[in-house]
Amino acid sequence: MFEKAEIMDENAINRAVTRIAHEIIEKNKGVENIALIGIQRRGVPLAKMIAQKIYQVEGKKVDVGILDITFYRDDLSLLSEHPVVNGTEINFSVNDKKLVLVDDVLYTGRTIRAAIDAIMDIGRPKMIQLAILVDRGHRELPIRADYVGKNVPTSRSEMICVKLTEIDGVNSVTICNI
Repeated sequence: MFEKAEIMDENAINRAVTRIAHEIIEKNKGVENIALIGIQRRGVPLAKMIAQKIYQVEGKKVDVGILDITFYRDDLSLLSEHPVVNGTEINFSVNDKKLVLVDDVLYTGRTIRAAIDAIMDIGRPKMIQLAILVDRGHRELPIRADYVGKNVPTSRSEMICVKLTEIDGVNSVTICNI
């Protein structure tokens, strides 16, 4: 896999996260009863970044949870005999909360479907919204993001490679060829 082009540098990612945080505040008329849930792996640092921006703007902390969807995937049997489980950590009730699922890339929609299934096994939120850093198209399910950092049309032979400091030591988004 080789990187074809950088589409977001650290500054662009920061601007997108800031815009998403402002849109969440605006759409929900504040942050009352809001919680962010990052989907393992790169959705987690993105959720924390959004929560930090919300705190800077509103002066209020929002709960941030971590969701592992490994056992909810519809392709689990194709992945590995021993899939890597990173763990779910949601230390608050999701019941009657406005949840914002956060992930790095929206592609077919299957990850988000799995995340919604996992959340519904935990409790019954008032509403679930979706925040995505990059929407690359090619949906297979009727799922769309409420908040999008950047829309990047891609071919199926390309991948969006998101690198975040917390995991990769650098913040960047590139288009990669498979």
